[in-house]
Amino acid sequence: MMLLVKDLEVRYGGITALRQVSIAVNKGETVLLVGANGAGKSSLINAVIGLVPVCGGTIEFDGNRLDRLACDRRARAGIGYSPEGRRVFPSMSVADNVLSGAFGLGRERQRKAFAWLCELFPLLAERARQPAGQLSGGEQQIVALARAMSSFPALLLLDEPFLGLAPVWIARISEAIRQMQQRGTTILMTEQMARPALKLATRGYVMRGGEVRRSGTIAEIRELALAEEYL
Repeated sequence: MMLLVKDLEVRYGGITALRQVSIAVNKGETVLLVGANGAGKSSLINAVIGLVPVCGGTIEFDGNRLDRLACDRRARAGIGYSPEGRRVFPSMSVADNVLSGAFGLGRERQRKAFAWLCELFPLLAERARQPAGQLSGGEQQIVALARAMSSFPALLLLDEPFLGLAPVWIARISEAIRQMQQRGTTILMTEQMARPALKLATRGYVMRGGEVRRSGTIAEIRELALAEEYL
């Protein structure tokens, strides 16, 4: 088991964001968290990477407790994270944005990672020296995704990778995710736009109101997931 979340509770002040949420992600799987805005998907991802404190339950990664570790130690353990909203460092170059995700790997491994990502996303080579803040929304999402991929993490967390993007960028990001799948990367992704995400995942969890309402194979959750897309 790559990731095991059990009875997780997250609160913001007096508001409960997650209520006894349990999910499991096996090594090599791509698992989808789907649900309408406010369902608790991002809170779950943020709890796994350590951006929000938990007030109950446990998180295990590769058999070790995560919920007691700081964010940077979780990243060093082999977890990559691409946040919702195309968050890049706007004044830094595209190349420096991408390589910030591979900090600590050593110059040679960073060079190889950037070369591979440029093959996958020619945009990175074309705009390498341009400030990331000057890119379009879809281009910034590519940079954010490449940054998360640059360390070749064992577990890749993708929070709403298709949010607000045109079909051409959805197709390119889908292809990048398939490339990571071929490398054996385990992926946990959230998405409100269920249709493109359902084509990539093997299993899924449908969330609503901070709880898991249904789980199963993509075939088993497809109808409910598509209904949630329009809520």
